[in-house]
Amino acid sequence: MTVQINSNYLENYSKEYAQIVCDRFFSDRKFISGQEIIQLTNSTQVNFFIIKRLFELWQEELGKLKSNPFFDYRDITVHEALTQFMNVLSRRIKVERTHFQPLVKEAVSQAIHLACFPVDFYQSEIQKAPSGKINDYLKENRKYYKWHDRVVTFLIDKAGFGQDKDSYLKAIAANYQVIRENLESENLLIATLGDIRPFDIDQYKGADSTSSIEKEDLPHSEPIVSSATPEEEPVINKEEPILEEVKVAVEEAAKPIFQSPAAKGNLDSMALKSHFSAQSYKGMKGILGELSESLALNQRFMFTKELFDGNADLLKHALKSIDQAGSFDAAIELINSRYVSELDWETDSEAVREFLMLVYRKYPD
Repeated sequence: MTVQINSNYLENYSKEYAQIVCDRFFSDRKFISGQEIIQLTNSTQVNFFIIKRLFELWQEELGKLKSNPFFDYRDITVHEALTQFMNVLSRRIKVERTHFQPLVKEAVSQAIHLACFPVDFYQSEIQKAPSGKINDYLKENRKYYKWHDRVVTFLIDKAGFGQDKDSYLKAIAANYQVIRENLESENLLIATLGDIRPFDIDQYKGADSTSSIEKEDLPHSEPIVSSATPEEEPVINKEEPILEEVKVAVEEAAKPIFQSPAAKGNLDSMALKSHFSAQSYKGMKGILGELSESLALNQRFMFTKELFDGNADLLKHALKSIDQAGSFDAAIELINSRYVSELDWETDSEAVREFLMLVYRKYPD
């Protein structure tokens, strides 16, 4: 089945949205900073897609740098220095309107695409991933996915579908079938754009459409829309094996992995070590300097908002205390005693996982 979309309407809307946002912000300012980007609009997804694009551009520049044949960029010291350099840059974002307005326009278009067609969007993300490194790509970008993120993020820690793109594409489409009734409606998500300019979903998907999304042409997206007649085998049957696999993975992903029965709701340092040692962080242990100086802008914002009640000073104090803990076990004991219960952390949340991963990388064996 073909889903019609009015691409001209989306193009004009995104352009006008970016124009209004930039007219308001740059009326008395020449530059915008990273912190200001994160708080730019009421649509968190738009804001984070702008940051995501900035990081992609930085990665492209870093790739050009690493292509230089005269230096060993695999050296651990060089890797640490580059990481610190990128983190320093992330805290020094400074963009003029001329360069910024196109980023806003692109972010708005992407956010609408994600709100209305989550499977199509996340499958296109998988297509961007380097071959054999899909899980790493998703881990790196998970922090930027704020809408319909459950369609894809369950794959990151429970990737039981092989490393080929075909398996991931099937899994995303099948997982959508499992959880779509529990996702926020596209109308609710799109409404966050309305303080700048209302978006008309009916016009976007209207009969006067100028382009279309051919679901049959998208890899393994058949479960989203089926045009089967009663005499035909429903398309969803083609995905039943993977659908069952996804159900199992979703159930497994819901189980706490950082706690033991004896932990009584607290984090279990042994369980954490076991989990992270199986991930790609093992070779990166002990290479971080001071945590208080190692956080990227988007990490600092996420941890402040989701783990420390919006209190940046509390996060700063916590990082300094963890830096002084002396070992991973001592750091986890400190986190349990001061923050897990006091701040009501959801210990299997994305923010907690990323925070603990940094603590794990901080301390060598």
